Amino acid sequence: MSLVELIAQADERGLAASGLACLDRCVPLLGGDDEILRPLWTSLVDSDAGDWGERLEQARDKLAGHDEAEDAAAELARRMLAAAPADRSAAEVRVWADACSVAALQIHRMLDPLEDEESTVDARREGRTEGMSPLVAAELRRQVAVLELLAGHGAGGLRAAMEVSTEGRRVLRAVVSRRARGRR
Repeated sequence: MSLVELIAQADERGLAASGLACLDRCVPLLGGDDEILRPLWTSLVDSDAGDWGERLEQARDKLAGHDEAEDAAAELARRMLAAAPADRSAAEVRVWADACSVAALQIHRMLDPLEDEESTVDARREGRTEGMSPLVAAELRRQVAVLELLAGHGAGGLRAAMEVSTEGRRVLRAVVSRRARGRR
C-alpha cells in the first residue's frame, strides 16, 4: 500500500503519530534534544486528546529562538511544528500528517547528497520508488512503518513507532552534523 493510501486510511491516533514522527525526526534541524517531543508521544497513549494542545505549546516554547540563519530544510521543519493542530481531531491531524509527510520527504531530499531522479516527492508517496536517493528512501520506509504499526497495533504500536522515529532522528542528526562540518 502506498504512503498516500496509508494516510487516507489512518485513524486519528495514527495520523497524529505519523505527523509527530515526521516532526520528531526533523527536530535536529530545530536545535531540539531527543526528549523534546516525548510529552506529545505520551499524550497519544490516551484516547483522550485533552493534553495534546498544552504539550504542543510547551514544545513550541522550548524550540522557539533556535531559528537564527535557518536554511530551507530547517524552515520546513519549523513550519511542521507551527502547523501542528492544537485540537487532535481526525480532520485536523489528517491535513497536518499529510503536510508533514511531504515536508519530511522534502527535507530529506534537500539533505541527501545524492540526487533523487523524481522531480517531486509526490511520486514517492504514491509508491514510485525507482531511482530514489538513499536518505529519501529511508524516510519513506519510516513513514510507512509508523502508519503500519499504528494500523496494526493501535496504541500498542506507539513504542515501536517511537523507536522508528528515534532511529530516523539519529540518522538526520548525523547528516546535519556532517553538513555543518563541511561548511567550516
